[in-house]
Amino acid sequence: MSLIDLKVPNIGEFKDVEVIEVLVSEGQSIEKNDPLITIESDKSSVEIPSTEKGKVVNVTVKVGDKISEGSKILEIEVSKSSDAAKTNEIINNNEQSLPKSDVKIEDRISQITPSQNIRSKSFNDNSLALASPKVRKFARELGVNINSIYGTERQGRVTETDIKNYISNNQKASLDRKEEKSPKKINLEYAHSEFGEIETKDMPRVKKLASTYLMNSWSNIPHVTNHDEIDITELEDFRNSLTDIYTGEKKKITPLAFIIKALVASLKKFPSFNSSIDEIDSGKMTLKKYYHIGIAVDTPHGLMVPKIRDANNKSISVISKDLKEVSDLCRNLKIDKKELFGGSMTITSLGGIGGSFFTPIINYPEVAILGVGKSQKKQIFINDKFVTRTMLPISLSYDHRIIDGAEAARFNNDLKDNLGKNFAYKLAV
Repeated sequence: MSLIDLKVPNIGEFKDVEVIEVLVSEGQSIEKNDPLITIESDKSSVEIPSTEKGKVVNVTVKVGDKISEGSKILEIEVSKSSDAAKTNEIINNNEQSLPKSDVKIEDRISQITPSQNIRSKSFNDNSLALASPKVRKFARELGVNINSIYGTERQGRVTETDIKNYISNNQKASLDRKEEKSPKKINLEYAHSEFGEIETKDMPRVKKLASTYLMNSWSNIPHVTNHDEIDITELEDFRNSLTDIYTGEKKKITPLAFIIKALVASLKKFPSFNSSIDEIDSGKMTLKKYYHIGIAVDTPHGLMVPKIRDANNKSISVISKDLKEVSDLCRNLKIDKKELFGGSMTITSLGGIGGSFFTPIINYPEVAILGVGKSQKKQIFINDKFVTRTMLPISLSYDHRIIDGAEAARFNNDLKDNLGKNFAYKLAV
């Protein structure tokens, strides 16, 4: 074992640079290229790495000290005395013989030009990353080697966003590797054919494509479903009384058109339902200023969800017409792919088929979906007596990361008012 000194290497024209962090302590074992101290000039801050592997015996600098090229940082105990001493001697001789460089340390560090915003460097790369002390502290707190990140700012300076993107990319790569290792299928102990006659055929293409989105939504979104009933007695009386002012013929407007109009009114009052979680920064949410309502359409090919665009600016008659048009386009597979994306919130209705309550899956990246069942006449106790009312069952599934139970209950109550007690929908036919 032998002791050698680790000194400040050639840092260009910088002199009397302040030490802002000491990253090692006495008795600590360090590897080659481990950061020892952080120094800061008027323009930048960099970490000084170790040139040897060994055990720290004595640290000769502290925070606030002024150092220059050749200043002693610490003493280190190494196992290979002859090689280490020889290396130390060569370093000292080179420091004395090399001419002083006029090139700034930032320019030397930034000689490597990144081919993309964020990509991994080798941990043996001796180039030091440019970053502020705040960013360096942020990287250390997250356990990231900042020298392995290429910065996107001028001269390759690393920012907090670069660190976040670096971590995000590594996590995605790790998840991809786990998915590759995980089995894609569960092998059954017995084949289906051993129990009787079977038929095998391909899944419909639409269902096959939708399954990916459904699995992603169900796996990544914490679903909660709130069930309720809406008294739509007056709404149904009004809808069935509608006639054309020119021909006198009865107007056939689907109840779904009224539900869309009522939903838009509630979305305006509760904007968090018309939002999405930011895909880059999960701590932020995107609030949408448009009102594009998705409608789940049952087709022979599978479920499709086209959008009724700008439903807030359309009358109920126009919305009813749009519903028929987009439904026909979906059933004939003529709908533009873009029309299946960019929604505010989705409605899935089983009213034409039957059933009451269910648990609809949120249409990612939306944060809520409204399930509508088949309306039924029920005896409801009102004003000390039972009366027959038309009740509409609804099931509101929502993303619990954005929406809590109390807000969901208030949203349902507002929707009930819009379809039941309030009559604003009459003015928008």
